Amino acid sequence: MRGIAGLNRWDVLLPAAVAVLGSVELALLHVQGWYLGMVLEVAACLLLVWRRRNALVFATLAELVLLLIPYVGPRLDEPSTPILILAMCAYALGRWITDLRGLIGLGAVAVMMFADYVLVDPRSHNWSDVVFVAALIGPPYVFGRITRQLSLQKALLEERAELVRREAVRDERDRIAREMHDVIAHSVSAMVVQTAAAQDLVRTDPDRAERVLTDVAATGRQALVETGRLLHVLRDEDDELGLKPAPGLADLPGLVDAFRSSGLDVDLDVSHPLPSLPAGVDVSAYRIVQEALTNALRYGADQTARLRVASTPDVLRIEATNPSREAPSAGSGLGLLGMAERVALLGGSLTHGVSDGRFELAATLPVRS
Repeated sequence: MRGIAGLNRWDVLLPAAVAVLGSVELALLHVQGWYLGMVLEVAACLLLVWRRRNALVFATLAELVLLLIPYVGPRLDEPSTPILILAMCAYALGRWITDLRGLIGLGAVAVMMFADYVLVDPRSHNWSDVVFVAALIGPPYVFGRITRQLSLQKALLEERAELVRREAVRDERDRIAREMHDVIAHSVSAMVVQTAAAQDLVRTDPDRAERVLTDVAATGRQALVETGRLLHVLRDEDDELGLKPAPGLADLPGLVDAFRSSGLDVDLDVSHPLPSLPAGVDVSAYRIVQEALTNALRYGADQTARLRVASTPDVLRIEATNPSREAPSAGSGLGLLGMAERVALLGGSLTHGVSDGRFELAATLPVRS
């Protein structure tokens, strides 16, 4: 969810959670200057809210503000939350900057920590402190760079997959267009020529004209068969070449019987009589029921389903439930997407999900415009 200035919820929630954690820690420690350290930690976390907008500026400033704590508040070795804040800063410098300019921020924090050790930390120091600082800011930065590269590769793969899909769709449409052109152009041309010949022969040689017209009919039927074969690529197999009337809820008993023959035990509850439905609602309701029963047959746990179709003068409601498997199904999700598009087009609503071990689907379609 995008908010003010293009920020999303995690841009705000993560630094806020760390600020609360650091404040609680300092309040419980109650060391000298703890309230000033709290102010600086909160300021650093506030700067991190904009880490994705300009990581080099805001993450580096957050680091520098944080490392002022030893000058006005607790010593470096007292609170532990600053370590988490420094890790967030280093990760942001690697994750949200396209090039290696994030190393400038890491260099700034290294210099600032060196100054802290020299000026305000009374402990003795050696090379182990260098190793500690490197281990503190190095791995988060490297992890940020790796995460960025993986994200870019993922986006590139998705872009290429979409290009391949579009290319495949375009090639398939071009192929179908060429085949339909060949079939229809050839057949219609032959039919036109044969019909013109029959017109000339109908008075002088009726028998021959009848034979010509028989050829015209045969050519038309063959063109229809070829066109229907090509349309199968674009239509459902159950559409029967698009020639039979569109199905509706009146065909629901036959649909349920077909699924029962396939092994799905369907408990059907239909309120009678159903009202006369608009054509779009009627066929969409049929397709929603068909897809719901198909999902129950393919992915249900025990080959049972419960289907309820009820209506009021204003809306038609379809409810379908079936036991759900524990493991996620391997379905593509396109069936549910198709149902959602149908329902949205008609101005209805669709909900679906798993509750108490059962997959539940409910669709509401307006009967009146």
